[in-house]
Amino acid sequence: MSRMVALLLLAAVTVVTAEEMVAVVRLTPHDVKGKNVTGNLKIVQSVPNGPVTITGSIHGLTEGLHGFHVHEKGDLSNGCASTGAHFNPENVTHGGPDDTVRHVGDLGNVQANSEGEAMINITDNIISLSGPNNILGRAIVVHSAEDDLGKGNHTLSSTTGNAGDRWACGVIGVQKI
Repeated sequence: MSRMVALLLLAAVTVVTAEEMVAVVRLTPHDVKGKNVTGNLKIVQSVPNGPVTITGSIHGLTEGLHGFHVHEKGDLSNGCASTGAHFNPENVTHGGPDDTVRHVGDLGNVQANSEGEAMINITDNIISLSGPNNILGRAIVVHSAEDDLGKGNHTLSSTTGNAGDRWACGVIGVQKI
């Protein structure tokens, strides 16, 4: 009997730890004259400490690359300006998503087509929906310019990637399944 109880407990723990976590973001425009950047994103982490996938679409961009980051605060009280800096719990310099030294929130760029639409499909091994790199309750921000991934010659390269103004943002929230 005790062996059966132990097996049932093990099965229950396995189901709980393997539960997929899902978050969503509704991007709203920042108060930028003439810009109406919007979008919807879905963030999925299939296993704890596993990779996180961000999918969705963003509309209203100019054609080309735009910086795409997780910012430290999910505060939209003053639009995207109140989301703080890039999420950077390790206090390191800005980098690209494939760099070993980077802010946790450095997700690189998204590419908008000639209609101003960017289809998002990013997988990242640093951000998480739990633990120390948890992005829940923080904000995703879409910027006006290309993120130079910390490799530019601008004074902002090492902190923001010189990605320009904040055009849209949204709080990362849990999706009830």
